[in-house]
Amino acid sequence: MAKISKVAREGRLAVVYTSVSLLGFATDATILHGLMWAGVPAAWARVVSLFCAMQVTFLVNGLFVFRCLDLARPWRQWVGYMTTNGVGNFCNYWIFVTLVSTHWPVVSTPLFGISAGSIAAWMINYLSTRLLVFRKPAAVDISPCETVGPDRSDPSPP
Repeated sequence: MAKISKVAREGRLAVVYTSVSLLGFATDATILHGLMWAGVPAAWARVVSLFCAMQVTFLVNGLFVFRCLDLARPWRQWVGYMTTNGVGNFCNYWIFVTLVSTHWPVVSTPLFGISAGSIAAWMINYLSTRLLVFRKPAAVDISPCETVGPDRSDPSPP
């Protein structure tokens, strides 16, 4: 019964993470579209839009999904998040640039490229965020981690 409960919690966490991913996708697509409308080439516009989307998802995932953004030292987690998610987002960007550069109907549209890249990067980013950036010290427990900050006491024994 306990295993089912843990699997169900992890499933719910993945669903909520996916919702945040969709928020990141909307941020990415909106900024991409706006920059391209302003005349920025698609590849460069995507670099900016992807970076902005990563900032949004870092904050929302840390504060609301995994509930363990260390407000006393956010830069440490930010660097970890940008590094680990950079791998998935490199795949995302590479797929986008490859598809847009084909000039094939439908496949080469920026919206198709951003969609295909985002789907491919989701699993890499979820696993790296879940297991490396926002995790509890005890890797066995899959519930959201607890933050130790200036207004919280250390949950570990002395």
